[in-house]
Amino acid sequence: MTFKKLILHAEIAAEIEPHLPSDTQIALVDSDGNLDRDAKDAEIYFSWFFLKPATLHRVLAAAPQLRWHHAPNAGVNHILTPTYLERNLILTNGAGSHAIPIAEFVITYILAHAKYLPELYNLQAQRHWQRGFAIQELTDATLLIIGAGGIGQAIAQRAKAFGMRVFGSRRHPQALPNFDKVVGADEWRVLLPEVDYLVIATPLTPQTEGLIDETVLRSLPPHAYLINIARGAVVDEPALIQALTEGWIAGAALDTVINEPLPSESPLWTVPNLLITPHCSGHSPNVKQRSIELFLDNFKRYQNGQPLRNIVDQNAGY
Repeated sequence: MTFKKLILHAEIAAEIEPHLPSDTQIALVDSDGNLDRDAKDAEIYFSWFFLKPATLHRVLAAAPQLRWHHAPNAGVNHILTPTYLERNLILTNGAGSHAIPIAEFVITYILAHAKYLPELYNLQAQRHWQRGFAIQELTDATLLIIGAGGIGQAIAQRAKAFGMRVFGSRRHPQALPNFDKVVGADEWRVLLPEVDYLVIATPLTPQTEGLIDETVLRSLPPHAYLINIARGAVVDEPALIQALTEGWIAGAALDTVINEPLPSESPLWTVPNLLITPHCSGHSPNVKQRSIELFLDNFKRYQNGQPLRNIVDQNAGY
């Protein structure tokens, strides 16, 4: 398939251009959506991380012939605006590119909780020698992963190496490696009383917004630990604050919150037994290279009229 022009964000153009046909025309766009040349005949747009809706809409307006948009993110809820959906573009995402660092971060959160690392760090800072913590093993602990996609499966693989019992949920349940059980939508709720660690790895959609609410949090045992590496709005934050303050669950780790960056006045900063990280679980020097390799593979497929990888079901939201 022939094409006329490609729109690239300036952050990645230098890595992409050497792998393109020599006659490829490129229009560069900055983080505000300003293009360095006319993009009226551009067919392909490879956006980059932290894409603002205003930037996206400026690109859409400048490129009426656009056919395919590739986003490096796994979650695309910020992209699927009404303006975007009207264009009926092919949208592919970066699912899989971040699975390894995110899965490693999840295991880090679990180990930090089980081994009392925050408390031990505080003792070291105070130069105080104290023992007697109820340090736990991960062997035979139960992990429930809401969203058994690529990231969920990478988490399960690493959890199994520690001897954990792993449950998962997905819209279309099926047997998966490293999972002891995979259930469908809402079936995971009956498993909550058995759960030691609950990990949220589901896309943000109208169906999952506020999914982890008071009912879910009260259904967990008091020693349970919640981890969210998906999108902040999947968790009902006031309910979580109440759960941690009143001790419904033992603790939580949030790598994502509803309002990012988290304002300094947010009550989340001072909630007991809550670890907050700045949406960094997917960071790794290897992610950029994986993202570029995925796009270039899809670019060849586009040229040859072959099916693209990671096509997003825009009705489902992922």
